[in-house]
Parts: sequence; C-alpha cells; structure tokens
Amino acid sequence: MPHLAGGRLVINLSALAANYRLLAERSTPAQAAAVVKADAYGLGLAPVARTLWAAGCRRFFVALPHEGLAMRDILPEAEIFVFNGLFGSEAAVAYRAGRLIPVLNAQSDLSIWEAYGWDDGETPRPCAIHVETGMNRLGLTPERARTLAEENALTRALTPVLVMSHLACADTPDHPMNRRQLESFQALRTLFPETETSLANSAGIFLGGGFLCNVTRPGIALYGGAPVSGAANPMQPVVTAEARVSQVKQVRAGDTVSYGATPLARDTIIAVASTGYADGYHRAASGGGVPLRNLSNGASGFIHGHEAPVLGRVTMDLTLFDVTALGPDAVAVGDHVELFGPNMPINTVAEAAGTIAYELLTSLGPRYHREYVGGGEE
Repeated sequence: MPHLAGGRLVINLSALAANYRLLAERSTPAQAAAVVKADAYGLGLAPVARTLWAAGCRRFFVALPHEGLAMRDILPEAEIFVFNGLFGSEAAVAYRAGRLIPVLNAQSDLSIWEAYGWDDGETPRPCAIHVETGMNRLGLTPERARTLAEENALTRALTPVLVMSHLACADTPDHPMNRRQLESFQALRTLFPETETSLANSAGIFLGGGFLCNVTRPGIALYGGAPVSGAANPMQPVVTAEARVSQVKQVRAGDTVSYGATPLARDTIIAVASTGYADGYHRAASGGGVPLRNLSNGASGFIHGHEAPVLGRVTMDLTLFDVTALGPDAVAVGDHVELFGPNMPINTVAEAAGTIAYELLTSLGPRYHREYVGGGEE
C-alpha cells in the first residue's frame, strides 16, 4: 500500500535494458551475461531478470543456489551460474534439480561435483572453473588448476564450460594489478583450450581488449552505478529512492538536533523524512554529525529542485534534511525527498557516506514501496 509506506523506490526497467544493451555493445566480440545476485542488487529478481532476458541476455550469475533456483522458476531456458555455494554433497541435489552450473573454487568443490554433479546425457557434470589470479578470495590456485586440467583431460569427469577469474582493481584503469591479473589469466586459460573464458566485471568491460575474453559479467553498471572511478558515468540511473516527509519544523540557532545533539549555527527549517539505517540509508551519511570517519560533509537529499543537506545523525527510522533554502512553506508533510536517483547520483551519495553504490543498493529495506516503470522491450 504505497500511501502507507515511508518511502518508495522507482525502478526504471527501460533504463536497465538500455544499460544492458550498452554493456553488450562495449563487450563485443564477447557476450555480455548479467550478475543478478542479492535479489538483483536489491531491485527485485523477477522483474530484473525478465527485463534482461527481453533485452537479449541469456547467461546469468547468482551467488547462492537458492538464488539460482528462484532464477530457474523465472527463466526456464536461461543458463545460470552460481558463484559460491557448493557447500556439501546435499547442495548438489539442488543444483541438479535447477540445472544450475556451479563455479568450482576449491578442491572440495571439485570432489563434490565429480561425485554428485548432474549429467544431462550429453554434458557430464557441467561447471565453471574459477582460477586465482591475485584477489585471494575464491578460486583454484594455479598449481591446482594445472593438475585439474591434466587429470580431467584423461578422466573427462567434469565438463568445464567456462574458465573465469575476478579483477580486483578494474575500476582504477591504470592500476598495475589489472595487467598482472590479465597475464596470469591468459597463462591459465590455455590449460582449458576448448572452454570459454570470463574475466571482466562491469569495470573490466571498459578496460576492453584482452580483458573481454568470451563472456563479460556486468553487475553494478546494469543498475546505474558508475563502473569506473573518477570518470563520467555512461550508465542511465535505474533506481530512484525517495523518503516521505513526516514533519516540517523551524528550529532556532543554538538548538540541537538528533542523537548526539548536533548544534545549529542558524535558524533552520527541517524536513523530517521517514527513512533511516533500517531502510539502508546509512548512518555514515550523517557526515560531520556522526564521528565514524573524518568527513566534513554528509549526504544530501533533493526536493523541489534543491539539494537539502542531512542534519545531525541519521537514525533507524528518521533522517533530518535542511530545507531552509526553499523557504518556510515550500515543503509539506507527504512530500518526497530524493535520496538518490537522477538528481542525486548514487555514487555521489555513496561517497558522502564513505561507502560504494553496491552497498546502498543491496541495503535497500523492505519498507520501501517498489514501483516498476518502463519495460525491457522498449
């Protein structure tokens, strides 16, 4: 019931589809997949997946098997990879039921999949092989990858359909780590000469060249986040997050606001908005109002054509915005403050909160009313 919600998310599916098409074009000659883990970065798995399918996407990546099973119900014909989640032999049953393709990251994954992986009669135990190239998070060591390649050439116990790794610093194009990882990956990919390869995330797509391989895996850029630090964002904003104004009040200079009693230097008109860290609007967006890091300014909202800085500390359910510049009668109860969207870019807001766009999107709480506009076919 939108009239009872404290905030709303407007999710532009046409912008999502346009972003996918741009990333697919930039990925050429590689094929662009889509990363839809964490409920499609907080936007809603079903509408996002259907929109991307309509835009031409056929390969999808999720983090966990239950996400893969949900994807299978939504898109019966999609190719679905699961980054991490082959936790034991009992998990293999779910992979078989959902025709999910596991990304094998360790010796335990290899052993489980060899013993329990599914076989469609033509492709024995299909899988992706994740090789470590410098991030030291998930992935087979180069030595183990070489041993696997030698053993599997004889046994054919597994059918690798993708060899992949993950870039650590692609959002900084001139970082030397990018070249080191590419060289390491190029050496390892030769171990599986008949298998497609994947290295580039959103930022890696904009590195181009050898980083593209056969398959790219855009995530944050699909949803409107800037793929490259310090560069103009070529992606269309997909999500507009807004909070409803619960009260407007005038407070005199010298009075204090919110927890910690932040003093006001001048007479101030305050819009009290119904959002807070329980909704994913981070406490660190308070900036100088919360002693978590040395920030001179916090985030701002946008209302009636003006930016409105956050005042004092963001609390669990409420955030104060300074609307003095708008005048005494410009803001009313029931109006909406844009937290991020076309007027307040998500990366700008994330930076003000000392975090990244990924965290803002995936933190969006269930109390927002979600409204979908546009469509992937447009």
